Amino acid sequence: MSIKLEQVTKVFGAQRVLDDVSLTIAEGEFFVVLGPSGCGKSTLLRLISGLEPLDGGRIEINGREVASSDQHLPPEARGVGVVFQSYALWPHMSVASNVAFPLETAGKTKAEITRRTDECLATVELTRFAERKPADLSGGQRQRVALARCLAQGASTILMDEPLANLDPHLRGAMEEELSAFHKASGATTLFITHDQREAMALADRIAILWEGRLLQADAPEVIYRRPNNRQVAGFIGQGAIATVAVLGSEGDQAHIRLGGCDFTVSALPGTPTGTAALLLRPEDLEIGAADARLTGRVGRTVYRGGFHEAEITLPGSETPLLARVPTKPQAGAEIGVSIRSGWVLPA
Repeated sequence: MSIKLEQVTKVFGAQRVLDDVSLTIAEGEFFVVLGPSGCGKSTLLRLISGLEPLDGGRIEINGREVASSDQHLPPEARGVGVVFQSYALWPHMSVASNVAFPLETAGKTKAEITRRTDECLATVELTRFAERKPADLSGGQRQRVALARCLAQGASTILMDEPLANLDPHLRGAMEEELSAFHKASGATTLFITHDQREAMALADRIAILWEGRLLQADAPEVIYRRPNNRQVAGFIGQGAIATVAVLGSEGDQAHIRLGGCDFTVSALPGTPTGTAALLLRPEDLEIGAADARLTGRVGRTVYRGGFHEAEITLPGSETPLLARVPTKPQAGAEIGVSIRSGWVLPA
């Protein structure tokens, strides 16, 4: 089940919550929409599921138009399952009854309900908890019940609205592994909404960055991290800093730049023009204290991160301090040698 959005727009009052969003989610893909609170992520999910009508554009699911200016299929006709942040389980029903509920409302036979419920509970490894009530389960187990219910209703497209937000931090890592395993076992096309970039990086085949209702970039996690296409994405994803540099020339996917009177070769789009540009530097792009260091930076604040210190280092021409990982804590205000091993020239 693929999902296709074309120029999707949603307006609440005078605010365009979603503004001309177009993207395609491939069949079987684990696709994550990532952005800060209030950027329109949950509204996008509600439009796809049919819980909200759109105000412009169109939406297709598996090649069938489900929403447009003159079409709005109800949620039950779209073949999608939704996992809400609150799980939305019936507290008075057992785990098995919660999973069986969509099958019962669909009028399935008792034998079919039992068989399918057992299969779905086995998929999420909750067979031995079938007779428990949701209140007797952990947060992670309740999440799996909600996933099993989606499977039971036959949804080949699953939409998840920040499903890990209510879990304790130590449970999130385990649930990320479970969600990945669930995705592989079910083969479902999955749209996952989150504001947590660590979750997005851990789970996604591709990530879409949503910002103030507009789609900034949709790419594989490593592309989003190493090759963001603008300053907003670069500043939102990962740690790093931006320095103003002079591009002296480019060759293929590399550019020759000058920073602090020294020349370096970094990554860039083919055909990057000469002139002033912005260079994104990640912590791993820098080497601190090397014998061949050609730049000198000044140390600012230092934070211990467990196994290494993270130091803010200001270089000549840098707009913001660079974050560098160093094995020993440097003295604040001290000068330190810096080598640039890589970097990314942000597209103009």
